Amino acid sequence: MKTTVTTYFDAKKNHEKLTMLTAYDYSTAKLLAQAGVDSILVGDSLGNVMLGYDDTLSVTVEDMIHHCAAVKRGAPDTLVVCDMPFMSYQTSDYDALVNAGRLMKEGHANAVKIEGGAKLAPRIKKIVDAGIPVCGHIGLTPQSINAFGGYKVQGKSLEAGKQLVYDAMALEEAGCFAITLECVPFDLAAYITSKLKKAATIGIGAGNETDAQVLVYADMLGMFSDYVPKFVKHFAEVGKEIRIGVEEYSKAVKSGSYPATEHTYKIDAEVLQAIKDATK
Repeated sequence: MKTTVTTYFDAKKNHEKLTMLTAYDYSTAKLLAQAGVDSILVGDSLGNVMLGYDDTLSVTVEDMIHHCAAVKRGAPDTLVVCDMPFMSYQTSDYDALVNAGRLMKEGHANAVKIEGGAKLAPRIKKIVDAGIPVCGHIGLTPQSINAFGGYKVQGKSLEAGKQLVYDAMALEEAGCFAITLECVPFDLAAYITSKLKKAATIGIGAGNETDAQVLVYADMLGMFSDYVPKFVKHFAEVGKEIRIGVEEYSKAVKSGSYPATEHTYKIDAEVLQAIKDATK
């Protein structure tokens, strides 16, 4: 069944939980779609997971377009949300609209995701008014990692908590169909979720009372080991299985047991002899 932004509105209204995972390539997206994930995020986390950067700041619009288009080809009937990378929307309304449009037209995204709260709400409204669905993102926003001084839980003080509530309400008012809450205390995330009437909340490190959950697929499958956030659970140990498979492949090649006869193609003996005679 095809999923769209209306899937999020309907799920919010009917108190149904939704699933989202990241993907950055055709094959992974296809597997996620076949497994029935409700939506796919082409996150700028590809900077860490796919490109080996220390953070997400170096990711470009071109990077996002390239990976998003591949994901959409693998999951044509799944809602694909594409991150707007650092400095693709902060500079001006014009830049934000143009870059959001590129992610839709060239990357074939169904929606874009933007980090930031109430201060960005007017800009987000312009993007929504242009016909581009937007998912908000508040709490720990990785593009602001230098301002935060590291990856830290957000909203633990009175003022910070109030601001997150105001940010969420402003983003809903601006037209966001969903709002990601990252590294937000469980009870605060639950309260924000209850305050929002239309926009669904997507939790990552925000407890199980949000309307949906998102994880980086390489994290939840045990494929990314540079660091493991507290909120990550390994639902499989694919990374371990990959290492075992590669080790077995290497042993088989070095010993000569692979390729075996069943992995090879045959040629008629007379034809082969004729080739040898002709090329002496």
